[in-house]
Amino acid sequence: MRLENKNIVVTAAAQGIGRATAIAFANEGANVIATDINEEKLNEMKANHSNIETHKLDSTNKLDVENFCSSLNNINILFHAVGFVHHGAILDCDSEEFQRSINVNIYSAYLMSHSLLPKMIKQKKGNIIIVSSAASSVKGVPNRFIYTTTKAALNGFVKAIAVDYIKDGIRCNAILPGTVETPSWEGRVQMADDPEQARKDFISRQAMGRLAQPNEIASMAVYLASDESDFVTGTLNLIDGGWTL
Repeated sequence: MRLENKNIVVTAAAQGIGRATAIAFANEGANVIATDINEEKLNEMKANHSNIETHKLDSTNKLDVENFCSSLNNINILFHAVGFVHHGAILDCDSEEFQRSINVNIYSAYLMSHSLLPKMIKQKKGNIIIVSSAASSVKGVPNRFIYTTTKAALNGFVKAIAVDYIKDGIRCNAILPGTVETPSWEGRVQMADDPEQARKDFISRQAMGRLAQPNEIASMAVYLASDESDFVTGTLNLIDGGWTL
């Protein structure tokens, strides 16, 4: 029960990393508020965990986020996992696609953090965990121009919050996964001209010869959410199976 009595908001909790992390938090005794735009999948998770409540939320919508956050009290941790993976180099994306990814990958993190930070500061303790990516300022990846750009921005976002609010008792850290086997990843594989070859290509570029599982990312999230990591802030935590070596 490493997270007993902690109140945690999890975004993008309907599937993948967000879902695995929400469940891991709940299993460690936390009171979890799981949010996503997919209400059906949220309700499936809620049915199996008594300490998870759910809320349909578009984290890119300013009014929705403000209304949701204003209703919360005593929030200890924000785990923000909202993200979108665009495929292509700079000449393969138009301005609308670029703006969409900024909105989903960066603006959502801003809205959630901006709305919850004042509550954390008032409590003199708070913790923000952002899901970034190894594909960012850490590693260039072919045909991931917008994604690496926005995730690199999130790495700076985490550092900035950590340094600005350390005296207020706020910690802020990032998790930088490599390739994780999630429904989102599976969807990208199925969009390829040859899905079977695309699957093999994804796996072959992994130093360990396999993809990460969502629960492996959740394990790092539990550590960062717990008091065990109370001296940790402003860090970029790679979980990439040696991809960046």
